[in-house]
Amino acid sequence: MLWLAIAMTPHAPTSEVLEALLSNPPAGRTTLAWMMDRLGDRSFGIVLLLLALLGLLPGVSPVVGLLLLVPAVQMISGNHRPVFPRRVANRAFETQQLVRLIRRVIPVLRWLERFIRPRWTTPFQATKRVVGGVVFVLGMGLLTPVPFSNVPPAVMIGLIAFAYLEEDGVLLCAALAVTFIMLVAAAVVAWEALSAIGLARSLL
Repeated sequence: MLWLAIAMTPHAPTSEVLEALLSNPPAGRTTLAWMMDRLGDRSFGIVLLLLALLGLLPGVSPVVGLLLLVPAVQMISGNHRPVFPRRVANRAFETQQLVRLIRRVIPVLRWLERFIRPRWTTPFQATKRVVGGVVFVLGMGLLTPVPFSNVPPAVMIGLIAFAYLEEDGVLLCAALAVTFIMLVAAAVVAWEALSAIGLARSLL
């Protein structure tokens, strides 16, 4: 089958994997479990990428943040593929919703793939655990009830997921460095806010 051949091809571009996923979608409604079965080793990266895109939407970002914690923890544990609770994995949604989302993403990915390629290859399991840890922290950031606070972590999760999928160590290192700076800046701002209301000293 086309989707299986492409999904199993080493270094197959992410846009091709997603396009193959749409080659024979189920009619009417589909489930997260259906998608996981067809993505194989690419499932972690694809799930992170799609959830990151959904995380840009303010109304659903807290839910997305909770969902991101599931694959993040499993990446840290070294799982082969993400496993969601059965109730979540088998929850049906409109196939056309998935199709529309992927069709909007594919042209952007194709453009990015002109510049992003496998570079600075790193040990797969070690990279998976690092990415999982960073995504866990960023996913927690999506739970913050502050307007537009969901955008920076969602963007960084998307970049990290894409770099992980394309095995681009250059982009991954750059994304992780920006994430570190962003987290440090957020910690400084939070500390100054606590200091302003006199809580910082009581925490020491």
